[in-house]
Amino acid sequence: MSEDSERIDDLRRRKAKSISGGGQERVSAQHARGKLTARERIDQLLDSESFVEVDALVEHRCRDFEMDRNVIPGDGVVCGHGTIDGRLVYCFAQDFTVYGGSLGEMHGLKICKILDMALKTGAPVIGLNDSGGARIQEGVASLGSYAEIFFRNVRSSGVIPQISVIMGPCAGGAVYSPAITDFVVMVEDTSHMFITGPEVIKTVTNEEVGFEDLGGASTHATKSGVTHFTAENDENALEIVRELVELIPSNNLERAPIKETKDPLDRFCEDLENLVPEDSSVPYDMLDAIVEVLDSDSFLEIQADFARNIIVGIGRLGGQSIGIVANQPLHLAGCLDIDASVKAARFVRFCDAFNIPILTFVDVPGFLPGASQEWGGIIRHGAKLLYAFAEATVPKLTVITRKAYGGAYDVMSSKHIRGDYNIAWPTAELAVMGAKGAVQIIHRRRIASSKNPEQERERLVDDYEETFANPYKAAALGYLDDVIPPRESRVVLIKALGALLEKEESRPEKKHGNIPL
Repeated sequence: MSEDSERIDDLRRRKAKSISGGGQERVSAQHARGKLTARERIDQLLDSESFVEVDALVEHRCRDFEMDRNVIPGDGVVCGHGTIDGRLVYCFAQDFTVYGGSLGEMHGLKICKILDMALKTGAPVIGLNDSGGARIQEGVASLGSYAEIFFRNVRSSGVIPQISVIMGPCAGGAVYSPAITDFVVMVEDTSHMFITGPEVIKTVTNEEVGFEDLGGASTHATKSGVTHFTAENDENALEIVRELVELIPSNNLERAPIKETKDPLDRFCEDLENLVPEDSSVPYDMLDAIVEVLDSDSFLEIQADFARNIIVGIGRLGGQSIGIVANQPLHLAGCLDIDASVKAARFVRFCDAFNIPILTFVDVPGFLPGASQEWGGIIRHGAKLLYAFAEATVPKLTVITRKAYGGAYDVMSSKHIRGDYNIAWPTAELAVMGAKGAVQIIHRRRIASSKNPEQERERLVDDYEETFANPYKAAALGYLDDVIPPRESRVVLIKALGALLEKEESRPEKKHGNIPL
């Protein structure tokens, strides 16, 4: 055998060792947990045969605690680039079969290299997380690599989309990288995120809580809002990522790809004519309006189970990607509360960073009243949404379907904070507050001195509603660009979006603003 052949065989052996990860026994254990391996996940995430691996032969350099006797090429993470729907993306997948996916110095630096390459080339980066945390044997070197990753996450924020998929454990300092990224996807039953685990919590606070209740997918989807999507299994999680990537641009200098739609641009939305009930206290599903207006089957809802009084997501309107923010009357009457404000504010800022126009559907009776909301900082948190909409320079379209009361009217992408195209349906009510509350304040003395106070109150309420429970005062003042029949919404909004796509709007030069965090 020639020397060249020996070298090629040696290379093949090294590559084969890297590909085998922790060995068949550990791969089988991974499958038994209902989880794919790191390489299987990458194969499902990317277009067929598009993956190009980087740093397959990297090894750790720790010699303490007998680590020098157990050196596996790749060091527990698979890194590289490939394509999704033909578009370049970078990705890394932690390999739980190698050292439990723990992050050591070289493992972390491999991820850093991928983050650097993604930023240089203006491509999204996707992290598939499945790790036992910091590699204890490597001590502060492991922590240093975590910090290097965090720094790159922050530097890339708003420049390239960053998506984290939690497909196993993610604990301690490891949670902060996903928390900085734009979107987090968790897998039901097999993924967990928490700063401190159940055993530590029991020791310190005497609380007893299980892994799933503390940091499972459903907990973070409904209570904390940490995760944006929950998936049934690994395959479903990767499908969600592919769908999301197809809706967003590759970086902050591009627009999202246009997808030709078979849904007619001139389609009337007949189902919207009777969507809003005559009784303004009766709820309806705002999702019906969103789905009817957007291109068919294009809407991807984000954080669907968290702060359900507001809806956010991305869809397509006439083939163009567009962000949706909408009050949901089915939950808390569509009021803005702390969680809804924070949820929508972060989404608006994502859309603005990545040139995605924003369409806002408004039916908001105000901010949610209550001592817990005030003590929890609704003033500060509500201001985040106001700040986000006012800061955004992308095209902003607004449709008021029913209530738009008080400060919440201002906050929900009103003309006054520079909504570009603001319209209303005839069912819209733009006022400082509802008729009953307004009459009680304005006409308290008249009602009290009346021979029949209840009859007088009803008469004054009817008079107030006739005057203010409509969109025409606002239209007369130029606060609305038009009042339209609901059925025309799709046609009108597609035309408006087309007119606004080349919009340019400058703001004063500054390092950055000081959003009320």
